[in-house]
Amino acid sequence: MKKYLAEMIGTMVLVLMGCGSAVFSGSVAGTVGAGVGTIGVALAFGLSVVAMAYTIGSISGCHINPAITLGVALSGRMPAKEAVTYMVFQIIGAFIGSALLYLLVSTGANAGPTLTGANTFDDGEMLQAFLAEMVFTFIFVLVVLGSTDEKLGAGQFAGLVIGLTLALIHIVCIPITGTSVNPARSIAPAIFEGGIALSQLWLFIVAPFVGAALSALTWKVLKN
Repeated sequence: MKKYLAEMIGTMVLVLMGCGSAVFSGSVAGTVGAGVGTIGVALAFGLSVVAMAYTIGSISGCHINPAITLGVALSGRMPAKEAVTYMVFQIIGAFIGSALLYLLVSTGANAGPTLTGANTFDDGEMLQAFLAEMVFTFIFVLVVLGSTDEKLGAGQFAGLVIGLTLALIHIVCIPITGTSVNPARSIAPAIFEGGIALSQLWLFIVAPFVGAALSALTWKVLKN
């Protein structure tokens, strides 16, 4: 049970810190990330992963992302039943993080144009958004699988590698979708946000899962 609770807490921190940077930094000019910029939001997500990797990594592996859990399961590193339970607790953690953000926004000021940092894409750009989320999730999960491999991995540096990779991905992808590459991170904020974010949520679930599946297959080929 400890590893499931660890995944819940880790995902909560990721959403609270990462999405929180987008929510509150946007108050300066009314656009997401305007206060600290794209780099600042990217670092908030990346540093959240680094912090949690070295906090709960030894307990649960610090997936805090259903796409990573899917990639790990498809790589044969964990059974399907355990993977599903991981995902459930990750989503619960994301809801806690989103609830805290919503509470902060509703009880004060200084928030930008989004209540919980939900992901969206512009009209007519569905294909671009799908490709971006699929490709960047593929890259992210591939890095996770490679850096955490027992024989070929980065050992104690894996958490740093993964966090920096997530920051890098955000720098490129924020202008396109706000960057998800994590279904849990998208599900909870979209439900709190409603509207367009909720109607477009399917893409931020399907595309990351497709990317994760492709990365698992790719890593099997590269490793063998």
